Amino acid sequence: MRAGVRVASRLWKRLDELSKFGFGDMGHFGFVREAPFRRTSPCDTLHQHDAEPAPVRRFAFSGYCVNHPQNRPGLVWFRRDLRLDDNPAWAAATAAHDEVVAIFVIEPGLMTAAGSIRRDQLLAHLHSLHDELRSLGGGIVVRTGPASTAVPRALIDCNASALYFNVDTTPFSAARDRAVERSATVPVHSFHGHTVHEPGAVLTKSGTLSQVFAPFYSKWSARPLSPWPAGGNGRPVTMSGEPIPLPSGPVRQEPGEQAAWRRLNTWLEDVDRYPQTRDLPAIEGTSALSADLKFGTLAARTVVDIVGTTTPGRAAFTRQIAWRDWWTHTLALRPDLPNAALRQQYDRIAWLDDPEGFDHWCTGTTGYPIVDAGMRQLVETGWMHNRVRMICASFLVKDLLIDWRRGERFFRHHLVDADVAQNAGNWQWVAGTGPDAAPYFRVFNPTVQSRKFDPKGDYIRRWLPQLQQVPSSIIHEPAAAGPLDLAAAGVTLGDTYPWPVVDHGHARLRAISAYKQALSDNAAC
Repeated sequence: MRAGVRVASRLWKRLDELSKFGFGDMGHFGFVREAPFRRTSPCDTLHQHDAEPAPVRRFAFSGYCVNHPQNRPGLVWFRRDLRLDDNPAWAAATAAHDEVVAIFVIEPGLMTAAGSIRRDQLLAHLHSLHDELRSLGGGIVVRTGPASTAVPRALIDCNASALYFNVDTTPFSAARDRAVERSATVPVHSFHGHTVHEPGAVLTKSGTLSQVFAPFYSKWSARPLSPWPAGGNGRPVTMSGEPIPLPSGPVRQEPGEQAAWRRLNTWLEDVDRYPQTRDLPAIEGTSALSADLKFGTLAARTVVDIVGTTTPGRAAFTRQIAWRDWWTHTLALRPDLPNAALRQQYDRIAWLDDPEGFDHWCTGTTGYPIVDAGMRQLVETGWMHNRVRMICASFLVKDLLIDWRRGERFFRHHLVDADVAQNAGNWQWVAGTGPDAAPYFRVFNPTVQSRKFDPKGDYIRRWLPQLQQVPSSIIHEPAAAGPLDLAAAGVTLGDTYPWPVVDHGHARLRAISAYKQALSDNAAC
């Protein structure tokens, strides 16, 4: 059943292309934005609140034949794949079993580590997935972890004959999955549903993962997709579980798979302008799909299949999905990615112990408007524009000379789209400590970056209202402006807006010296 969705998506994509040449008057996927994809499955009832939900099916534990596993349910363990379409674990289970139970395990440690914005978005997605499964006759069974005990218990409770899940590459997930597999008394089937190509599938001629992205991307682009299981007619059923906690407030994005498809549909209208808009934080020039890829409300390979590479904009965007894959593959190979410099010589950098500087960075009070705007956007919304992420990360590492790991953890806590591989990998790239990283002597000048990518200061004004009246000519560097000009805009340095916490020119030289010293110390060992 679900395999047909992938075929249909490609069909609608082709029909949409034909419509551009006068063969019809259709929006993307053949329909208007509010309904980007019309299903032919029972999921058509999703979010039709005036319709009665399908009756919830619960197990009667008699009648299952032990000698015929298909007559016993399969248990699908959802994690960061909160969708039914293009979900290999779900497809395999519905093909192998007449009835399928969906379970999600709430890990208290992970929930505590996540910021409230990401935590609420996850809960909202769970409610949406539960609604979709209910429309098919089942529901999502929620249990409190640890998963090493909750999942084996659920296998017994529903008399399952097999367990299905999509793997994750974080060290926590890998250890958790090994513990579950050791405890399970039924066959365990795992799949790679998080990336376009699974870790280990894109290698150099010598059988290693490329440490340079360009050759990785070349091989990634040429490699055919590994086959995914075709879905079957297995129907969702449910059993006793815990109530899904409610979000503590409004969530950043409309939750659920249907909403994710609408976002993808919207992006298709703008993707061809991506090379021109991607670095401009004052406009909506990026896809807004990063959180959907993090939570798995869209499959990465589905996004690549739909977007394609037929125009420069589409090719540039698809390249970013490959960049995402590269870091996931790197984490699978190097689970110490969040904790150790992959270029080991840079673990000798003498980082500063500067609690006050770190606090200014975290609170957006550095005196550099583009940095302060980005950090306030992050804390208030759980998201930050990618160009501004690079500027803020470079400022912490190169201007304040504070260990990149502290910034990586702060970002990971607050970002709604926080992904261990992407976050740690990109921090290592900015810090110059990882593979294919920017050279250590490349130090972003935050003022130059601000003038280049937010020339009118619109992004700054959005997040720093105290600079609302500051002219564009001086908004990027208030400390260099005359006091009368600032006073005319209602700004007093040290009062309504802070003085810079560091001089960039001095900080740049200090950072280069520290990196050089680390290389020298390493060579002497």
